[in-house]
Amino acid sequence: MTNIAVIDYDMGNLHSACKGLELAGATPIITNDPEKLAIADGIVLPGVGAFDPAMVKIRHHNLEAPIKAAIASGKPFLGICLGMQILFDGSEEGKESGLGILAGTVKRFSPEPNITIPHMGWNQLELTQPVCPLWQDLSANPWMYFVHSYYAVPTDATAIAATTTHGHQIATAAIAQKNLMAVQFHPEKSSTDGIKILKNFVTLVMSNTATRSKVTV
Repeated sequence: MTNIAVIDYDMGNLHSACKGLELAGATPIITNDPEKLAIADGIVLPGVGAFDPAMVKIRHHNLEAPIKAAIASGKPFLGICLGMQILFDGSEEGKESGLGILAGTVKRFSPEPNITIPHMGWNQLELTQPVCPLWQDLSANPWMYFVHSYYAVPTDATAIAATTTHGHQIATAAIAQKNLMAVQFHPEKSSTDGIKILKNFVTLVMSNTATRSKVTV
């Protein structure tokens, strides 16, 4: 059984995230227990809402250190939507410091004629890391479902795994750095290609678990 922990910090659409993972072949476990995060094969950090309340909740549940430890351990980790943004140093949306796992900040879309903020609906990805494990067997420019007013700007641009364009603004749609991956869009709401991304993550978790088991035998 693939043990994927979905972090519960009172800010995520947990049912939607778990349903997507179940369709992808995983058995998700909703938890904010550091011990369960430590033994999980993979971790998903979802999130819906605003940056500051999310970080307050993370710290209230004493999850900052366990999240950092899980990523440092090398196990596959996937942030979704707000769960991607809080991986960074901070956000223009608020004053709280983020987890600081990725250097950079989260910025608000600038107003333009004929665009809406939030950026809501279907948009295409430009894959900047074509060999990223999440993109296996996807078309070159898949459509994903977005709901956001802010987007991450990594200090290290090589961490960007995909972008999307809203008006004349090119926004980070995904990041990938070793075992750490995160997406701004909602894969669980992005039809077949979105579920395929989650399946790719589950496959990565299974492969990583099998490799670690061989090493410890």
